[in-house]
Amino acid sequence: MALIECRSLTKAYKRGSGTITPLHELDLDVESGDFLALMGPSGSGKTTLLNLIAGIDRPTGGELCIDGADIATLSRSRLADWRSENIGYIFQLYNLVPVLTAYENVELPLLLHRMPGRERHERVRTALRLVGIADRHDHYPRQLSGGQEQRVAIARAIVTDPRIIVADEPTGDLDAESATAIMQLLTRLNRELNKTLIMVTHDAKCAGYARRALHLEKGRLVEPGRIGSEAEQEAAA
Repeated sequence: MALIECRSLTKAYKRGSGTITPLHELDLDVESGDFLALMGPSGSGKTTLLNLIAGIDRPTGGELCIDGADIATLSRSRLADWRSENIGYIFQLYNLVPVLTAYENVELPLLLHRMPGRERHERVRTALRLVGIADRHDHYPRQLSGGQEQRVAIARAIVTDPRIIVADEPTGDLDAESATAIMQLLTRLNRELNKTLIMVTHDAKCAGYARRALHLEKGRLVEPGRIGSEAEQEAAA
């Protein structure tokens, strides 16, 4: 059984007298340890699918089962608990709190969990070390470069040790050098820590780091294919 199973997954919104359906009866399986890139034009349903898998939004039709549980049926409080335990979200524009240091931003998700302060501290330090920014732990977002901010955001996403990491255009606001560094980091998280990673991107070069890419058009999957041999060689170098 796949880790993530979507069956006839649909999301529709009412707008005025009409209905917009960014995702229409989509079927998708994602195995544990996969690295999936979602591509397609704006409005094709990529981010909608990402937000449904992350438990941020709810489908209006179909089934979405993750590790055997239909998360669409969970109550709001149970869904929040499930999301905090299973999902790490990486945003394009980082979404760091400007008045908190890098350490404090990474610590935020752990405040929702009951754990000793010493364990919380060790988890934050470990996450910062993994993304290569432990030496900037006391810096505020305004004191960091875009690439450094995204590393903090990735540390925040992994600090709870989630099974699934979702990333919405994680390199969209970065220069080419920083984007390459971030993609190499995400590849390490997938291959060395076996994190299941689902990424929305418009950049074919970034998609090349994934194990496979799927293309969406008007809420439907088209042209699935295997990619990434060049990126795998680079990551292994």
